[in-house]
Amino acid sequence: MRLFFDARYIRTDFHDGISRYSAELAGAVAAAGADVTFLIHDEAQRRFLPTDAAVLKIHAPTSAREPFTALLLNRHRPDVVFSPMQTIGSAGRRFKLILTLHDTIYYRHRTPPRNLPWPVRIGWRLFHLSYWPQRLTLNAADLVATVSETSAAQFAAVRLTKRPVVVIPNAPQRLAELLPDGVAVGTGPVRNLVYMGSFMRYKNVEVLATAMRQLPEHTLHLLSRISPERRAEYAALAGGGRLVFHNGVTDAAYAALLADDAALVTTSLDEGYGLPVAEALELGVPAVVTDMPIFREVAGDGALYVDPHDPAAVVAAVRSLDEPGVRERLVEAGTEHIRTFDWGRSAATLLAAASDLVDRRD
Repeated sequence: MRLFFDARYIRTDFHDGISRYSAELAGAVAAAGADVTFLIHDEAQRRFLPTDAAVLKIHAPTSAREPFTALLLNRHRPDVVFSPMQTIGSAGRRFKLILTLHDTIYYRHRTPPRNLPWPVRIGWRLFHLSYWPQRLTLNAADLVATVSETSAAQFAAVRLTKRPVVVIPNAPQRLAELLPDGVAVGTGPVRNLVYMGSFMRYKNVEVLATAMRQLPEHTLHLLSRISPERRAEYAALAGGGRLVFHNGVTDAAYAALLADDAALVTTSLDEGYGLPVAEALELGVPAVVTDMPIFREVAGDGALYVDPHDPAAVVAAVRSLDEPGVRERLVEAGTEHIRTFDWGRSAATLLAAASDLVDRRD
């Protein structure tokens, strides 16, 4: 089986969610010994792929040529093409195709990623006004992949595709590998609260800031880049509670903050996956999170679940982390649960699905 893996979504400056998913899954597929060729559009993407990986350079996924990609790939005779997104052109294809839709969050929150060109951002908004463009796109594939059982259930609820759906889970990066030698995750009383994510309104960071009024012994670390206006808003809500605005951090700094007697916190009202929660659990750090299906799937018994509209519930959960045995129980359960999310296992699922498509070739 000759597999083409679309690696054009790998960013060369810093990983976003799609970029990290692409790079990690690509590495695991190569490590599994598959006959795989990686599609790139930028020579710099090679350094995120395995050494000596077979590569085919084509146009960028934002190119006007994207709708005709299948016609180009036909010349190279792949058996199966896998894309970690759903935008690759499929018209006229002579190969099996697996498209990926990670979640349906952009139907509820239509703001596109800021790194996209403005014409693409406009198209993004128009695309998500209705389900029918997505249905047409996904039904042009042979198989649809997604990253969680929660997303698969959401697809079914709105009848998003007639194609079979396979779950190829996301998995956390191993932040422990980024800690300096001799540095371990702290086991003292929790005094640092870490929020990793954007400050869009549905992320509901306002509740975390408000909770800090009643947590004077704790510090809330807000890691992502933030506007001066939003920073002032959160500081006012905290009413003197300790907030630290990092305005962007490296992965190593992120790992160090989580390791410093910390808990991961989020009161988001909606999520596609919740990778920071998975990363905290993998590192052995407890989490206080919104009670919703995707976090239940990702964290299992490794988190405390709260009403995201209730700052008092956040305060109570954070304080309970210092009660005898609570933190230890969460870390043990979270560590065991997160082991089920593994890139090697995800790669095996992808390769099995691709092989099955070839075996069923018309």
